[in-house]
Amino acid sequence: MPVNFVRRSLVGIVASLVIAAAAPARAQEEAPVVAVASSMQFAMAEISDAFTSETGRTVRLSFGSSGNFNRQIREGAPFEVFIAADETNVLSLHRDGFAADAGQVYAVGRLVLVVPQGSTLAPDGTLDALETALANGAIRRFAIASPEHAPYGMRAQEALTHRGLWGDLQPFLVIGENITQAAQFALSGNAEGGITAYSLVLSADMKDLGRWDLIPQDWHQPLSQRMVLLKNAGETAQAFYAFMATDRAGAIMARYGFTLPQE
Repeated sequence: MPVNFVRRSLVGIVASLVIAAAAPARAQEEAPVVAVASSMQFAMAEISDAFTSETGRTVRLSFGSSGNFNRQIREGAPFEVFIAADETNVLSLHRDGFAADAGQVYAVGRLVLVVPQGSTLAPDGTLDALETALANGAIRRFAIASPEHAPYGMRAQEALTHRGLWGDLQPFLVIGENITQAAQFALSGNAEGGITAYSLVLSADMKDLGRWDLIPQDWHQPLSQRMVLLKNAGETAQAFYAFMATDRAGAIMARYGFTLPQE
């Protein structure tokens, strides 16, 4: 039997036991707040519904950038689970005593170049079309997430730097607070396009608003996404964290373009 299959099967068994053990106390426990990176917005809505249907428990979801959540957790925000878009923010919280452990990688994301319907910019993941448009003065606005606190923004900067376009794009950049806002800017019709998360353009809300193409993964550091239980995590939070490692949650993430760590 393949090692990866055995590992995921064991994780699923453990997760099922944790979920089952947590069930009796659900009536007394307030729904925990889960801090979720914006790249997971649409996938997480489905995962949360699946968790509720399986356990009868609910969680409250708060979406934003991983860097901002890191700061809020340090300032005492009452999150019980942190679903980040990178590893650094989780590992730093563990190092400084805010997390129960170092957590685990739950998915790997991808970047896409996206353009709104009717844009003169071609949806070309090699960024050749973007380079030509810049040279011809055809770019007015181009959207990315903030490289300062949004992991997808950091990786977008790395990809643009790899292609030698970062400096030339500076006057035209529109910066989203998180990757969902960057996608909204890019697809608004007020920009020629932008770089956003593959998971967002696959969603029902966005898939018909524009065209997209995947950006090569070797142009930037991997978008390995890590999750962690925080120090105050209760039983429902622990059950939800365990549910994230199940095949049911994994299948949802795969539909949104994420690669699972066992693959």
